[in-house]
Amino acid sequence: MNIKIGFGYDVHELAEGETLVLGGINIPHTKGTVAHSDGDVLIHAICDAILGAANLRDIGFQFPDTAMEYKNIDSRILLSKTIKLIENKGFKVGNIDSTLALQKPKVKDYINDMQECMAKILNISSEDISIKATTTEKLGFEGREEGVSAYAVVLIYKE
Repeated sequence: MNIKIGFGYDVHELAEGETLVLGGINIPHTKGTVAHSDGDVLIHAICDAILGAANLRDIGFQFPDTAMEYKNIDSRILLSKTIKLIENKGFKVGNIDSTLALQKPKVKDYINDMQECMAKILNISSEDISIKATTTEKLGFEGREEGVSAYAVVLIYKE
């Protein structure tokens, strides 16, 4: 079996009046992400990790923010397109370990929904998608509620 590991990171500014989407789920909050797409940092970090593992560069290369076809796009579509890219190379996702960094809102009540949402797109068990969250203890841009970031590590494999 051929296995590879990829790492992904994404960050977006938070602003009043924007929508907050994380892991494909709308999260009620007074602030949301400022982005060309829907700004789902979790899915973006996961896409970067998947693409990196398969040596397909990154999300900005595959789905550039200069292309109008990606303006306000649902990141679940980007995740689906990412999976097709690695499937074309014979790979499947084995598992994902990810971390969200944001002070507010608390996302623990949404993690199961995020796992289920992404598992359907990835065609894997939700048990193979780990999502953790940290507040950064009020430190940094996440702690000041200026932005949100996500980190992801992904294992892909060929049978």
